Amino acid sequence: MTGASRGLGREIVRAYVDAGARVLATAREVTALERIPGVETLPADLREPDAAERLVAAALDRLGGLDVLVSNAAVLGPLGRIDEIDPEEWAQTIHVNLLAAAQLCRAAIAHFRTQRHGKIVQLSGGGATAPLPGATAYAASKAAVVRLVESLAVETAEDGIEINALAPGALNTQMLDEVLDAGPAAVGRAYYERALEQRKRGGADPAEAAALAVFLGSAASDGISGRLISAVWDPWRTLPDRCEQLAESDMYTLRRIVPGDRGLDWG
Repeated sequence: MTGASRGLGREIVRAYVDAGARVLATAREVTALERIPGVETLPADLREPDAAERLVAAALDRLGGLDVLVSNAAVLGPLGRIDEIDPEEWAQTIHVNLLAAAQLCRAAIAHFRTQRHGKIVQLSGGGATAPLPGATAYAASKAAVVRLVESLAVETAEDGIEINALAPGALNTQMLDEVLDAGPAAVGRAYYERALEQRKRGGADPAEAAALAVFLGSAASDGISGRLISAVWDPWRTLPDRCEQLAESDMYTLRRIVPGDRGLDWG
């Protein structure tokens, strides 16, 4: 479990422990997790080239096996118009949110293939499903991890591996504070007003996202792969009864909309 030390990550760790799992939790700072029973901790910076391989090796050594990877680590990155922000900060956001996630998947899949089973839960978010002006690096990276999930699901379909993306909903976390601190001049008036309203209303319940993370890592979700599933908007608890329909459809995936999809004939 990466990005485990605070917010949703910490909530997911607790949910997995409550479900009876042994967890290796990692973040750059893991002190807050060290007193949770059932949790092994390992400080790690996913920007380091060998971090993914070290984490998988540590899980195998400390837990005696690895069945589920929950990839949660992410940063919001620079806020503002793309021509006004630091391009290096933009690139670092892509590195943490996309490249590190891909490296983790690669390392976990290498192990899962040998045991012929494994599940990956990749956190995504609202940046994947709608434009997010003022947070272009975050939005681009979150859309990219969904396509990564879809592609890896097909690539590993014959190996007993299932991988899905999880959209947790609009949570009141440190990222929301960063948006509000940046102000409307950086993120735009509409985005800023939405953030203010979210803080006022309390945001989505992180416990629901954590429950979905456990579901996607459990046998209950067998047969579901290559999907972006929302903890807030999708009836995910009923999906096991609809696996056949789901497998034959493009529901919960990223797709291009053409005129015919909207009942239009443009020739």
